Amino acid sequence: MQQWHLFLAFLRVGMLGYGGGPSSIPLVHKEVVEKYKWLNDDEFADILALGNSLPGPIATKMAGYIGHRVAGVTGMFNAVLATIVPTIGIMIFLLTFLSTFREKAWVQGMTQAVVPVVGVMLAVLTYDFFRKAQGNLGWLLTITLTVASYALIELAGVHPGIVIACLLLYALLKPTSGKQRDDDGKQVKEEQSS
Repeated sequence: MQQWHLFLAFLRVGMLGYGGGPSSIPLVHKEVVEKYKWLNDDEFADILALGNSLPGPIATKMAGYIGHRVAGVTGMFNAVLATIVPTIGIMIFLLTFLSTFREKAWVQGMTQAVVPVVGVMLAVLTYDFFRKAQGNLGWLLTITLTVASYALIELAGVHPGIVIACLLLYALLKPTSGKQRDDDGKQVKEEQSS
């Protein structure tokens, strides 16, 4: 039953992820975090960050990792297959269909109408990540990292994978502050061992 749910979850992502990787991320989140609860928000954010720093399509990387985590090697193959087969089939069908009718106004309108929906889905996911980061890091650090990341990626032309890798390295190497957060996000003092 787990394999079937895994297949259905990533089949929906593969079929509805119109526009490629960025548009499929909110769909993966909806399936694996909200619907099936295979991951929590923190785990999903970690997988997304790591997946963005590696080469290749984000949807298949996430499908492979999540499938492996949920149901082992067979789950990995199941999830990746469910992600790519619908895309291949739909691409062949749609490209044949759209190339036949590409001059028609309704075909052009159909492809343009999807863009705002994808934009809204990405905006909602971005807001959720920003709010989560603010809860864990505080406003000052969240805004500083957001502005610095924007400046490096958009203005300086640094590849996002390099920025993510540097942030992951910083998180691994930074000194601990003596405070940590519990599961509800409240700060608790670490117990001092004497």
